[in-house]
Amino acid sequence: MLYQWEVGGAAPDEVSATYWPSHGSDPPLAERGREFAERLMRGVVAHVVAIDAHLTAAAEHWRLGRMALVDRLILRLAVYELLEERATPPAVVINEALELARTFSADESVGFVNGVLDGVRKALEARAAQGS
Repeated sequence: MLYQWEVGGAAPDEVSATYWPSHGSDPPLAERGREFAERLMRGVVAHVVAIDAHLTAAAEHWRLGRMALVDRLILRLAVYELLEERATPPAVVINEALELARTFSADESVGFVNGVLDGVRKALEARAAQGS
């Protein structure tokens, strides 16, 4: 869904209306799974400016536009989860992002995604410690 939003320029409502009929799953994804996926997609879109600021700070020497598209989308998704889906432990978010990178990106992307997300995680933990 994020790919359709980024590449196709589709609005979140359009993505929601067109994604599921053309990308069903086998076995079909339960309604809770669809709702979760849509919440993540809409959250990334709504918070993309803040997410990208975290990515820019953590990805030393890498502009967002130079990142592979799939890597950038995986990173955005994971950073959104780190920021907003607090019920999911950071280690789980990062491991899921690494699995996505292994499945949908190049071999060297796994290390890149891991490094950037670890940097974001550390910055968020430091910020939280200062706020306590």
